[in-house]
Amino acid sequence: MKISDMEVTLVDHMGSDLSVVNAARVSFAKESDFDYDYGHDGRVNERLKESDAKLINYLAKHNHWTPFAHAFASFRIKAPIFVARQLVKHQVGLAWNEVSRRYVDEEPEFWWPKEWRGKPINAKQGSDGVVDWFIDPHCVIEALKTYQSALVHGVAPEQARMVLPQNTMTEWIWSGSLAAFSRVCKLRLDPHAQLETQMVAQQIDKIMADLYPYSWKALRE
Repeated sequence: MKISDMEVTLVDHMGSDLSVVNAARVSFAKESDFDYDYGHDGRVNERLKESDAKLINYLAKHNHWTPFAHAFASFRIKAPIFVARQLVKHQVGLAWNEVSRRYVDEEPEFWWPKEWRGKPINAKQGSDGVVDWFIDPHCVIEALKTYQSALVHGVAPEQARMVLPQNTMTEWIWSGSLAAFSRVCKLRLDPHAQLETQMVAQQIDKIMADLYPYSWKALRE
């Protein structure tokens, strides 16, 4: 039985902070460009103009979100099913295509927590603190054996998959706009969000901050 970590990998992206700027400036039939200078290594460096950086901050502050919909990113994400089912609830501005165990029957991988959290006293959801409790991850082996046995006996993968637990790993391509992923991270990086979904959002957050430094900072603040 293989225990795996959650992974977020950038597949592709389109646009830059300048894409956001020019999506806004087109309203006045205007267009901006980067300032360029040469570094000590001879490479050309792109730098956003101060006026354009201020425009991005203004757009984010006053919730003018459409210019932020003109830059895109696409991720391949690996996470347990119970995390995926939380994240797939985000629909606006996003597209999701997932591995289907109707079609594939390779040996599944699983995720396992390093600690178990307690149930909060005055809340219907979430967690609080750490519980002094341990269960061997090999308890999953029985479900895995049942799944494999079903396949050996000719059961269709689309039915055999029903015996697999919620901590079975799944993978999906998740693509969407800068505006859409900022909403995902705003909600899923909230301290009240489930910790495991925060772990995925943290990786998305880091990648987007590198791709769109001005826009992402403005949206996240």
